[in-house]
Amino acid sequence: MTIERIEEAARVLEGVTVKTKLIHSPIFSAESGCDVYLKPENLQLTGAYKLRGAYYKISRLGEEEKKRGLIASSAGNHAQGVALAAQLQGVPATIVMPRTTPLIKVEATRNFGARVVLHGDIYDEAYGEAKRLQEEEGLTFIHPFDDEDVIAGQGTVGLEILAELDDVDAIVVPIGGGGLIAGILSAVKAKRPEVRVIGVEPEGACAMKKSLEAGKVVSLDKVDTIADGVAVRTPGALPFSIVRELVDEIVTVPDSLLMEAFLLLLERHKLVAENSGLLPLAALKQLGLEGKKVVPVISGGNIDVVTMSSMIDNGLVRRGRICCFSVDLPDEPGQLLAISEILARESANVIKLEHNQFKSIDRLKDVELVVTVETNGHSHVEAILGALREKGFGITRIY
Repeated sequence: MTIERIEEAARVLEGVTVKTKLIHSPIFSAESGCDVYLKPENLQLTGAYKLRGAYYKISRLGEEEKKRGLIASSAGNHAQGVALAAQLQGVPATIVMPRTTPLIKVEATRNFGARVVLHGDIYDEAYGEAKRLQEEEGLTFIHPFDDEDVIAGQGTVGLEILAELDDVDAIVVPIGGGGLIAGILSAVKAKRPEVRVIGVEPEGACAMKKSLEAGKVVSLDKVDTIADGVAVRTPGALPFSIVRELVDEIVTVPDSLLMEAFLLLLERHKLVAENSGLLPLAALKQLGLEGKKVVPVISGGNIDVVTMSSMIDNGLVRRGRICCFSVDLPDEPGQLLAISEILARESANVIKLEHNQFKSIDRLKDVELVVTVETNGHSHVEAILGALREKGFGITRIY
């Protein structure tokens, strides 16, 4: 992949895609010890970077290829990128998406004028169906990551970062099939080879890392991650060759860290990111880049509200912002008041309280009290539980 190709893609995309401006992040800087600048591709026209590669690829097709119509497979963001890019260039498009794709991505793809086919439970199964339809209907396939033009389009993300932050030390990029990191690597290493480019995968879908360890492209037996946008069993052959040659490091993170990153990004920056886009933020603490200027690429923000609610709840628990505990109380007057007074002294805001007199067969023996409180961090949680235990209450922490 040449820098000239990526620079050509940047010229083609001028006025089509948004040049997403870097956002300095005091909270993620403080949390990680790095000097963090967010690259918010979640603010792109389709809510993700994928429009870049899709538009550039379609722009280079011949008229006959366009006339036959396009087909693509995607877990969501490539789908929207191809759908909008095709609409802008007057080309019909069919998109095959896994049945597990969040509804917000399915509806957005349809709203851009594409025909949507739902098939399979993961990307690889949708890909197989798309290839079948390609042969059956004579369509032109737009691969989400294993394509030179697509990779070149994604590489414009790297060019924009270098243009805006010329003294950047490291760029952190999520990896699914590998198209985004391959493009960014190609651009950055051609311009500024000393800049570190680090890939991040979820622990349950680390196909690129496993492939590098094996020295060849390998397929995972299964993927298990909430980051649906990178739930890929097999990385692309072309991205793999670029990553193997140029990447500085690939790390993995557990899904649990994505929830905490989601909460911080939403609460402090008022930005919404999907789980795959949170991978670079979740990895910041483990990179050993203290004091360095680091740009995590937030690759997309297409997430449904039900998932958002779950991410917020889990993030609050992980940050020590919500605590739930149970206590067995003698069924005597004043016990509930005693608990309430302790919580008030410790400045715990009660969110929910369940007083169950019928937990025991002998309701005169004891009752169960389950309390959910809003707290100000893990030390505050320990202070509250400690105060209750000091008064002789037996506490069971639920979460």
